[in-house]
Amino acid sequence: MPIVFYILYALFGLSEIGISRLLRSNAAEQKADQNSLLLLWVVIVASLTAAVWVSFTVYQPIDAAGRVPYIGLVLMGIGMALRWMVIRALGRLFTADVAIRENHALKTDGLYRWVRHPSYAALALVFLGFGLSLNNWISLVLVMVPVVPALLYRIRVEEAALTAHFGAAYEAYKARTKALIPGVI
Repeated sequence: MPIVFYILYALFGLSEIGISRLLRSNAAEQKADQNSLLLLWVVIVASLTAAVWVSFTVYQPIDAAGRVPYIGLVLMGIGMALRWMVIRALGRLFTADVAIRENHALKTDGLYRWVRHPSYAALALVFLGFGLSLNNWISLVLVMVPVVPALLYRIRVEEAALTAHFGAAYEAYKARTKALIPGVI
């Protein structure tokens, strides 16, 4: 595996650790996380570890010619860039744990115009890319099958908090947008 794979993996891991450590809510903010951040970390670490181990021990290539791993890297890069854009667009409102900040405003512009959770959509794209980059069917399943339900749980937790805080305004927003993929889901 070329060094660019390891560099992108490390960049993703370090950026997510940084996001998780540096962008948490403070004690004065209304927390609603319900341990969803912990669940995500446990699921992600376990599934990525299993997927990498399987990729080295069981030969089940998606593409024998070896193009799929590079497509996976591109998807990872796009997903990471989108996630960073979303975090930047939310600014002070973004927290790694689910929380409502003081003077929290409902964001419905930019990428939020098309989906309610562009950060999680970007993460799903990163994990799809990671699974593809391993070029192993079993590894791809080991990444996506646990991670997607964990992300969906996180979305339910976040939407409950946003509905409780914004009420009818959030319900109206939900009615006109999809959660992750425009026009689909």
